[in-house]
Amino acid sequence: MNASTIAAAAPLVSVRGVRKSYEKTGSAPLLVLDNVNLSLQANEIVGLLGRSGCGKSTLLRAIAGLIRPSAGSIDFRGVPVQGSPDGIAMVFQSFALFPWLTVQGNVEVGLEAKGIAPDERRKQALAAIDLIGLDGYESAYPKELSGGMRQRVGLARALVVRPEVLLMDEPFSALDVLTAETLRTDLLDLWSEGRMPIESILMVTHNIEEAVLMCDRIIIFGSNPGRVIGELPITLPQPRDRLDPAFRALVEDIYARMTAPGRTPPHEGAFAGTGIAMELPRVSINRMAGLIETIAAEPYRGDADLPVLAAGLQLEINQLFPIAEALQLLRFAEIEGGDIRLTTAGTHFAVGDIDARKRLFAQHLSSYVPLVAHIRCVLDERPTHRAPARRFRDELEDYMSAEHAADTLKAVTSWARYAEYFAYDDHADLFTLENPG
Repeated sequence: MNASTIAAAAPLVSVRGVRKSYEKTGSAPLLVLDNVNLSLQANEIVGLLGRSGCGKSTLLRAIAGLIRPSAGSIDFRGVPVQGSPDGIAMVFQSFALFPWLTVQGNVEVGLEAKGIAPDERRKQALAAIDLIGLDGYESAYPKELSGGMRQRVGLARALVVRPEVLLMDEPFSALDVLTAETLRTDLLDLWSEGRMPIESILMVTHNIEEAVLMCDRIIIFGSNPGRVIGELPITLPQPRDRLDPAFRALVEDIYARMTAPGRTPPHEGAFAGTGIAMELPRVSINRMAGLIETIAAEPYRGDADLPVLAAGLQLEINQLFPIAEALQLLRFAEIEGGDIRLTTAGTHFAVGDIDARKRLFAQHLSSYVPLVAHIRCVLDERPTHRAPARRFRDELEDYMSAEHAADTLKAVTSWARYAEYFAYDDHADLFTLENPG
């Protein structure tokens, strides 16, 4: 193998054994990423696919040099990443434009930071604006632009510095469906035609179809902590057809991988921790009941294919999975092989009246959510049948961040109120049995 072949085969970005944790006062560090290994080669679009909160964006920021990993290494062209390296640019989900600058001014920001002369800055910025389809909007301000246009400005600002690697953090998630589809198509056209001055794209997404539509390779991320749980090459020719049986088969395969045994433990759902330390999502009763009713009805009749269900409800995985996993935690449903099936209890819930549903929900809460049982036990044992919510938040913060502790307690509070298992006084921040039903 000659030197040029070796150079061509070497990865642009190499991530080895990366671990990231955040210190927490009075408790163990919060582990966000653990032993992450991946590489990015030239001439490929790679997707980091996983639900919200699994550490994908943290990894992207570490590759961009915006944060430092706690352990492991990140190299760009064989050189350790330090600071924000030349050759890597990033497009953010939130557009991140300066509102006081025009489109041209926003695009020129990176060039100005590099010390490019004004005339040359203007020339390069106008070329980038024209490339991403905003010619004529050079003097417009961000407030005058639609979401899709603002994201195009963010893309032009990243491309104008001529990076070798473009990092994209959920670049389409803040856009409506039609605008996102148009921007994806335009980006793929620019890529396939070789009109963008970049060698590779690494993009974070929680949209399975988007990943299959755009990427040459998909890296599947697990949660709690973030880690690589699978990798899948996508060899379908571009442009890709969502209705192509091969496309649908890949989507099915990814759903199955993300819900395989070991990804969603049957006794805990997919939530971190055990016992009262289990982190719970703020999934509303209405969403859980609605999903149960949808699965129970035609055409599913109690057993639904997750990709089909997600498409029918227009939900992405970061929206659908927490609801489905909450139902699994409560034993109203089982998730396996990319399918979700109602249990006997789930079927009874679907056909029950309001009172029957509340009784059944209370039984399952007390049996399968340790924090709920713990709060009820404390209330039962106290003569006043009252306990400050702060006491339980403090307990949770021994195991998780303050934010996750607050969300977990709000989740069980909402669920217990619905089941009339215990009450909560928001003004006094107090749990009671005064109106438990």
